[in-house]
Amino acid sequence: MARIVMKFGGTSVGDISRIKNVAQRVKREVEAGNEIAVVVSAMSGTTNQLVAWAREIASLHDAREYDTVVATGEQVTVGLLALALQDLGVNARSWLGWQIPFRTDGIHGKARIEKIETELMIERFDQGQVAVVAGFQGIGPDNRITTLGRGGSDTSAVALAAALKADRCDIYTDVDGVYTTDPRIVSRARKIDRITYEEMLELASQGAKVLQTRSVAMAMQFGVRVQVLSSFEDKPGTLVVDEDEIVEQQVVTGIAYSPDEAKITLVNVPDRPGVAATIFGSLADAAINVDMIVQNVGQNVAATDMTFTVGKTDVDRTASVLAGLRSDLQYSEIVTDPNVCKVSVVGVGMRSQPGVAKTMFQTLADKSINIQVISTSEIKVSVLIAAEYTELAVRALHTAFGLDAPAAAGDD
Repeated sequence: MARIVMKFGGTSVGDISRIKNVAQRVKREVEAGNEIAVVVSAMSGTTNQLVAWAREIASLHDAREYDTVVATGEQVTVGLLALALQDLGVNARSWLGWQIPFRTDGIHGKARIEKIETELMIERFDQGQVAVVAGFQGIGPDNRITTLGRGGSDTSAVALAAALKADRCDIYTDVDGVYTTDPRIVSRARKIDRITYEEMLELASQGAKVLQTRSVAMAMQFGVRVQVLSSFEDKPGTLVVDEDEIVEQQVVTGIAYSPDEAKITLVNVPDRPGVAATIFGSLADAAINVDMIVQNVGQNVAATDMTFTVGKTDVDRTASVLAGLRSDLQYSEIVTDPNVCKVSVVGVGMRSQPGVAKTMFQTLADKSINIQVISTSEIKVSVLIAAEYTELAVRALHTAFGLDAPAAAGDD
């Protein structure tokens, strides 16, 4: 017998027939003798509608009431799934975030989990009951409902698995695992059987959409084995595990890309101590996340050009913050370019294998793709390129690092 947390996203519970399909999957695990907690999202499209209504009522809304509204989507789903399980003869009961409880801090809209009290849920496991848990929500120090922000249901599932000391956390989604790159761009992308936490964290943070970075970071912190599976097909998925569980590492495991980047350049910034701290400290105070950064010495040795990337949605706010610094910094101009894409190669094998950057840069050069910015970590090399070359770059790099699946019979 195993203790398993199963998580189903919005597309997996998008309508009544899909909820019934989820109930059948849960029933199979129960019949196998496993203790099951199911974490579900709101039905696809529901949260977006709730957010839109809240913003229509009041553009500058009270965050506490906003959370009260947007948390209701999961309440509907857990009730419907519990009913579907009961209809199949499965002993099931729904749990909202405050009923467990998921205790969080008081930052409404993007709360962080501080503690999960699982004693009562474990008692119900002993009685053979399935817990159907609302993802994305908790309860703050003031006993108000809180929501966890983007990727909140994945985070709820992994955190619950850690608190329950579960054997595994299965994340069911509309894809059947983690691939070496986006199969919509590269038809010969391969599904990865096992991937390390670090690699998954890098791929997720560099644009891969299968898992949210916050949930992967939590899984790595608490050693939760995560499996990514399809809700719609009975196929083996991808296990996200500790590096020790993978016998031999490939040099490069996957290629990720993020089209949601914009490049900002401050021209002729004074080259003196404290300037970078002023720029990036002000952006941090405005809750603007900065990613790639490069500083170039300009023609004037007393000045430098500062280039960095932010999310496309933050371009206008970034320009506004920087405009407020102009009298202090005396830079010449701000140049923005939203037509860029970040492409990354990721693999823990890079630690012991030189030459990855060389292969990456030469491959892009052979395709006449200019590199605008470079950033690296121990297991990742990222470049910023013009957005129009995204698909060409991803395909070329996927082939260059030997990630293409063998051609099927009859392929050209």
